[in-house]
Amino acid sequence: MKVAFLGPKATFTDLAVQKIFPDATAIPYMTIPDSLDAVMGDEVDTAVVPLENALEGSVNITLDYLVHEVELPIVGEITAPIRQHLLISPKFSGNWQEIEIIYSHSHAIAQCHKFLHSHFKGIPYESVTSTAAAAKYLSEHPNGKVAVIANELAAKEYGLVIAKPDIHDYDFNHTKFIILSKQNLDFSKQQRYKNGDKTTVMVTLPSDQAGTLHQVLSAFAWRKLNLSKIESRPMKTGLGNYFFIIDIEMALDEVLIPGAISELEALGCSVKILGSYPYFQLDKEKATPMEASEV
Repeated sequence: MKVAFLGPKATFTDLAVQKIFPDATAIPYMTIPDSLDAVMGDEVDTAVVPLENALEGSVNITLDYLVHEVELPIVGEITAPIRQHLLISPKFSGNWQEIEIIYSHSHAIAQCHKFLHSHFKGIPYESVTSTAAAAKYLSEHPNGKVAVIANELAAKEYGLVIAKPDIHDYDFNHTKFIILSKQNLDFSKQQRYKNGDKTTVMVTLPSDQAGTLHQVLSAFAWRKLNLSKIESRPMKTGLGNYFFIIDIEMALDEVLIPGAISELEALGCSVKILGSYPYFQLDKEKATPMEASEV
């Protein structure tokens, strides 16, 4: 099986792919749209892309491209814990506190704000497309007082040294990824990571009815359907026009969820199921922890 992921090699997405699809051929793509287009064009069987970070929020390009540009069902979700490290070149001869510039993804820089403010106040931070891209850049430009924020796999992949491990501000930080594919995938080998099932729906409200969102939530509430997330995104058709992404904490059944959808449609809402799928927790049962974050 071929799996597209947000590259280059050794991104946090790459780490997630290695955990869930250890026997697959993982192919890096430089953007999230490129990864999804690869599935649509049958270049790969599936794609894994970041959806949400506990600190930085949703990855809007993933949601918007999934809703507006491609027709791909969500077939799985991965939640991975985050660790960030300060990496330097093995050619660096001084103390790591003498660093004069740091490269990383903007989210990784934000996730290490306390450490950076304490040790590198006043020095410039340069944002790049991913933490792995920063590590790759440093491996190709090893001279100078330069450091990057990236993960342990990036240090190994690009021959760098972990000067200071675990520099992230919050140990509880996690990133969610979604798995997208035209085909149903066999997750029988991933059961040790499974944490439950989920159904995601997209709901568009009628434009001329007050209180419709309350009625939408009531349709789920009286059926005792637990919602783990509700998020609004612009329809891109004008100011004030939104759709809602709703995560329901159960697999698609034959009664409750279809009943809720029928009720929403009776209210004048448009409803689309984006996927019903298992979700996996990579630190469940003390599974080998991830080493960094990439969104």
